[in-house]
Amino acid sequence: MTNPTTSQSIYDLKAQRLDGSTCQLSEFKDHVLLVVNVASRCGFTSQYRQLQELYDEFAVTDNDGTAKHSLVILGFPCNQFGGQEPGSDQEIQSFCSLNYGVTFPMFSKIEVNGANTHPLFAFLKEHAPGLLGTEAIKWNFTKFLIDRSGKVIDRFAPSTSPSSLRETIQKLL
Repeated sequence: MTNPTTSQSIYDLKAQRLDGSTCQLSEFKDHVLLVVNVASRCGFTSQYRQLQELYDEFAVTDNDGTAKHSLVILGFPCNQFGGQEPGSDQEIQSFCSLNYGVTFPMFSKIEVNGANTHPLFAFLKEHAPGLLGTEAIKWNFTKFLIDRSGKVIDRFAPSTSPSSLRETIQKLL
């Protein structure tokens, strides 16, 4: 049997935002994407600050002063690792905004492993396996970098600081 994600493009997928609205990932076509499974009570939670700094750094302003982003960071809360994201969508939004000034798109809590893996993470894991070819995500703040055409470029461990990806991101822009 063929894996259902094999023939899909990342742009065929959708996700639910923290506010409950549905987001078609095709909205991010022609942007470099950094997709991260996040958590509010994780040892890596402070990476939110670096993620926001990257998001701000790669903002492009139109002639009318409207900020657009060449790099879009997509945050997906996950409670599968040590129960480190127990909050509701509203609590997650409040935490990220108040503590880290997060303005990049955040989505409703999902699962990244197991039978209920969100289709986006099934796609990402298939196209960028981890160490020794394993697909399972090992912890919060695993990062996936996607180029402007929707190709998954690389997967980065939770311990990889977002700021260390700056040069790689710049090459894709």
